[in-house]
Amino acid sequence: MTEQTTKRLEATVYGRVQGVNFRYYTQKEAQRLQLTGWVANQRNGTVKVVAEGPEDTLKAFIEFLHKGSPAARVERVELSWLPATGEFNRFKVRWL
Repeated sequence: MTEQTTKRLEATVYGRVQGVNFRYYTQKEAQRLQLTGWVANQRNGTVKVVAEGPEDTLKAFIEFLHKGSPAARVERVELSWLPATGEFNRFKVRWL
């Protein structure tokens, strides 16, 4: 068995993703997957997500981001992979 590398995923989610419980469902999914980081609405109508954890787990999280909450309509997700910083101890909703 190989050791998984911890990575950092930064994502911007576009579409109808504000006012549809997107942040709540994102937080619950991240907690279920045992990821750390945050999710926040942006002023331009997008949602920003920063998550850290094992690469395979983050890939499963990306699948969720493409679907979102039941009322959301995700048009696209822009992704960036970075080295993990270890700065988070849980996953939370952030208010910017």
